[in-house]
Amino acid sequence: MKVVAGYLKKHTEALVKDVGIEAACEITGKSKATLGRYYSDNPEHADRFMPIDAVAMLEGAASFPHVTSALADLRGISLSYTAERRNDNDKGGINSDVIALSQRFAMLMAEYNQSIEDGIITINEAKRLLKETLALQHVLIEMKLHLEEEAT
Repeated sequence: MKVVAGYLKKHTEALVKDVGIEAACEITGKSKATLGRYYSDNPEHADRFMPIDAVAMLEGAASFPHVTSALADLRGISLSYTAERRNDNDKGGINSDVIALSQRFAMLMAEYNQSIEDGIITINEAKRLLKETLALQHVLIEMKLHLEEEAT
């Protein structure tokens, strides 16, 4: 547990420093001292961790999801990070998602058709297929989030 705690505290510190201590205080409504305790390696603060809502608020302002990435690493989960922020260009919910999904799938199939034409998928073709697959995955995640919003 000590290794896990240290790992999370280091990433919490990276998150706060990414946003900036003053801005982090303003965003979370917490003092510098409180934020410092969340990533302090002093024994008296060993059991103190940043609340998840504060992490979410700070990661919304950060350049990278430091703590979320650390949690995924600890579970052996791989994340696909995109700098595009959720809802930045949210145009219409499920209907738009279905259209985007069909367009992305068509692009993936076109790329696959072109790649397999000679019977061999080269490294560059595989990279393009991977890029299209990740774009399709992104659309599916957005669609899932929209469906969850409508279900609640």
